[in-house]
Amino acid sequence: MDVHEWLREVAGLTRMRVTPLPLEELAGWREDAATGDLRHASGRFFSVEGLEVHRPGWAVSAWSQPILHQPEAGILGILLRRVEGVPYLLMQAKNEPGNPDGAQLSPTVQATRSNYTRVHQGKAVPYLDFFRQPRGRVLADVRQSEQGAWFYRKRNRNMVVEVAGEVEAAEGFRWLPLRRVRELLSVPDLVNMDARTVLACLPVQDGEHGDGGEGFGAAVARSRDPRRGSRHHTAELLSWLSGIRSTVDVQARTVPLNQVSRWRRAGGRISHETGRFFDVIGVRVEADGREVVGWDQPMIAPVGTGVVGFLVRRISGVVHALAHARVEPGYTDVVELAPTVQCTPGNYDHLPSQARPPLLAEVLDAPPERVRFDTVLSEEGGRFYHARNRYLVVEVDEDPLPGHPAFRWIALHQLDELLRHSYYLNVQARTLNACLHGLAHPAREPVSGGVR
Repeated sequence: MDVHEWLREVAGLTRMRVTPLPLEELAGWREDAATGDLRHASGRFFSVEGLEVHRPGWAVSAWSQPILHQPEAGILGILLRRVEGVPYLLMQAKNEPGNPDGAQLSPTVQATRSNYTRVHQGKAVPYLDFFRQPRGRVLADVRQSEQGAWFYRKRNRNMVVEVAGEVEAAEGFRWLPLRRVRELLSVPDLVNMDARTVLACLPVQDGEHGDGGEGFGAAVARSRDPRRGSRHHTAELLSWLSGIRSTVDVQARTVPLNQVSRWRRAGGRISHETGRFFDVIGVRVEADGREVVGWDQPMIAPVGTGVVGFLVRRISGVVHALAHARVEPGYTDVVELAPTVQCTPGNYDHLPSQARPPLLAEVLDAPPERVRFDTVLSEEGGRFYHARNRYLVVEVDEDPLPGHPAFRWIALHQLDELLRHSYYLNVQARTLNACLHGLAHPAREPVSGGVR
């Protein structure tokens, strides 16, 4: 059965009904009388609080906003096994209340600590024991951040564990070739964010470097080989990033939700007075085939589709990506490496022109023959409602920002090296890194269209 048919079949067995609900009517959630913060009655899962940010000297020097605070670390894990030398991944077809098109291809395990310790008194998480005390060969195990504009210091343990024997795929799970999963990254809204971040952390497997062939995909495959050199030594890149982290002046602190300025609570939601950025909404979820059959929760609903893009360039035959040392208030270490462009263009319409991201036009207005990857992918559907970004890779011949202190060209094999460590590449850069892996393995059959 084709992956698309399988996802449609699972979607039919795990139907999910999501109904908008005013925040004040969410069962199991309470508004703190003193702070206005939204918290679960159990004291677990996550809360909606306020964040106050100061960035002296920047185009926008201060603001406040709602933010999700989820201090516990979850597990995002994929099981891998080899069949006659070919790596296969155990993937789950999983629906989330914020998914725009139903079930998506998800990791073997995707669970917060509150979920897998069964605070919700639901069913046990399948395959969890392979990751809590790893049973098999650990190929990747690293804590990574998530969206620093919407989460306050959120992190998850990203893991890949290789098993030697046969592990049966339970209902809703399927073993898929690694190559096929990489191909499917080009399908809109098909491979979920949690799977993408784990795939990005998976080291290059035997035979993936490639030495032959022509075209951009072959160049990407060759550029994964660390023997091929780079524009900057890795030690130089780390020193550059450490210098920015040590000198950037950003103060971010949580504050009561009822103290955030320019945000209004009306009509059962929280919205910015300009109608930009995002809303905090409530939903009621009824789900078949999940650990819990129903629940209520707040969610972040972004306004508009974002644009996330890497400019890439071949330097001495090695593909490099132009990374941006980006400040986001919710990061644990203030600054992480981001794509060249990462924004929702409409959010800048009312801001000073100097606040508009550099190189946005170079990504959006690139000639079609320069666009190497272009698809819309949704973000984490457990906390974000219909959050989607257009992910692009655009190849250029020249450096559009020579000498800019916040940008550096980084070889693809260096991105892989940095992903062995925590908090270097943000979640959007990890998605694009995973998509670049997919470009090294052109699809053997059409994969456009997704699951509708």
